[in-house]
Amino acid sequence: MPVSVIILAAGAGTRMKSSTPKVLHTLCGKSMLTLITQQALELSDDIHIVLHHQAQKITQVLHEEFGALLDSTLHLHTQDVENFPGTGGALRNILPKYKRVLVLNGDMPLIQAQSLRILCMRQEAIVMSMLWLHNPDGYGRVVLDETIHNPSNLTTHKVLKIIEQKDAINKELEIQSVNAGVYVFSQEILEYYIPKLSNANAQKEYYLTDVISLAQDDGVEICGVFVDENEYMGVNSKMHLAQAQEVLLTRLRERAMAQGVKMDIPHTIYIESDVIFKGECVLENGVRISGKSLVQDSHIKAHSVIESSVIIQSDIGPMAHLRPNSHITGTHIGNFVELKSAKLEGVKAGHLSYLGDCEIGTGSNIGAGVITCNYDGKAKHKTLIGENVFVGSDCQLIAPVEIQSNTLIAAGSSITHNVPSGALAIARSKQHNKAGFFERFFGKIKQ
Repeated sequence: MPVSVIILAAGAGTRMKSSTPKVLHTLCGKSMLTLITQQALELSDDIHIVLHHQAQKITQVLHEEFGALLDSTLHLHTQDVENFPGTGGALRNILPKYKRVLVLNGDMPLIQAQSLRILCMRQEAIVMSMLWLHNPDGYGRVVLDETIHNPSNLTTHKVLKIIEQKDAINKELEIQSVNAGVYVFSQEILEYYIPKLSNANAQKEYYLTDVISLAQDDGVEICGVFVDENEYMGVNSKMHLAQAQEVLLTRLRERAMAQGVKMDIPHTIYIESDVIFKGECVLENGVRISGKSLVQDSHIKAHSVIESSVIIQSDIGPMAHLRPNSHITGTHIGNFVELKSAKLEGVKAGHLSYLGDCEIGTGSNIGAGVITCNYDGKAKHKTLIGENVFVGSDCQLIAPVEIQSNTLIAAGSSITHNVPSGALAIARSKQHNKAGFFERFFGKIKQ
């Protein structure tokens, strides 16, 4: 059965203690709102996102991530919090396309489409997600029609009522089944009960959970489904954010290893959601790979950092840094080598070099301490190095400059002009040895 989706993302998230809207805090390179929206897109072509706090900033991020889908599939709404605050107020004036409506929260980034699909397949007028917690403090308790202990995920039970913690008596506080905050409603339920909501409470807000209470009073059957705490956790603080990212990292590591990636000490390795692995790859401890990176048939050694780059049939590191837009094929990059916007094919750069805004051809060797001086204080310039070029240690290649194929650059040279094919370039002061100068400077050495 088709389903419409409403994602609640209007809150400020004051407990995050940040000027960034809560739903824009990132896990593994993607905002929480992006992650939950991606899962919603696997379920529906009618998604409504409710905004308020810093709505313009959130809208900009959504345009960057989902531009082609805005208006056609993703519909943005700004909540009238002055007149209708709260989760119940967020659903006013939204017109879902389908008769079943899934309500999600923008601060629950770990939820996966597979478990949401199971909730949506239920036929009851109201389906709510539940958690079984050993320490339910702070949660609204869910009273079920039977006593249960440690239920399995995705088991279902009839819900009798929801009790907010502040209203619970001693025995009710012992209940370990709590509201997880994800719901599936029939459109008719929302159309009938949303206008009936009252803000006669301490917070003067309209609560979505009151829809469930009103429906219970009218005898509507409510189905509760137990879900995985690690998947349905809400993020309300920086500590929660770190915990959620670790869960997501575990998923990404396991996915990569299932694809054939070998990881040394996996829990030390950081990879982001858009990273792609192909072929047989090895990641040593402390590796960090971010952005839209591709790693294929390559060995990334310990503590190397790779950002939005392509690495094919190469070995990198240890302790190398590939900044965005680097494209490396059949190349050895050694320790303490930094690349940025560099294209290298069949190259060796063993140690202590900066290669930025450059192209280097097959068979070339870059000595220790070589720097492409790409910035003149106003603009970036490019260095072009041909095939079979030997660049000696401690050279500065001052861009814009071209070093043609089959050339040698003498160690310690500062290259400011193009070097023609077949040449040896030497650009350094001539050495002079002054005999006897030591004693003239320090005096005669005592025997």
